[in-house]
Amino acid sequence: MRRFTQGLYGYAFAMLVCLAAVGLFLLVTPQSRTEHIPRVDYSMDVANLRRSAPYEVWAPSRVPARWIPNSSRATQEKGVTTWRLGFATARRSHAMLAQSDEKPAAGFASRMAGTTEVTGNVQIGGVTWEQRFREDKNQRSLVRLLPDATVVVTGTAQWDELTALAASLRQQPKPAS
Repeated sequence: MRRFTQGLYGYAFAMLVCLAAVGLFLLVTPQSRTEHIPRVDYSMDVANLRRSAPYEVWAPSRVPARWIPNSSRATQEKGVTTWRLGFATARRSHAMLAQSDEKPAAGFASRMAGTTEVTGNVQIGGVTWEQRFREDKNQRSLVRLLPDATVVVTGTAQWDELTALAASLRQQPKPAS
């Protein structure tokens, strides 16, 4: 027994026992090979914002196939109403809709886009959107400055995916009093 507790043989034996224990642990531990992205229902946020926001809310009428809404957060702080809605796209990139009545509107747009530099304009559904690109974060943004709110579609998704999200946006009317 003494040769298993001393010297090179003892070290090799202890290492073998440890490796066997780790192997057994990995063998019996359940492992999931499927992707799990949490899905959220943002309809309550839309309903609440339609009632409480001082502007008419823009929400996706129908998201593209295989997109998963994975975050929704509406806040009202210091008289400013903001809503952020995040998606995992079909290509598993990130896309987010952000809208607010924060003033100055350009400040909110720049903060959401991560840049003040406008790289171009694009027509989506007959409406002009500013394009912005932040290269170091691979972040693309579409910005629309409205009289009462600012709408930003941004993320690491490609332009076609962000355009699809922007095209799906529909103005949600205020509920009748």
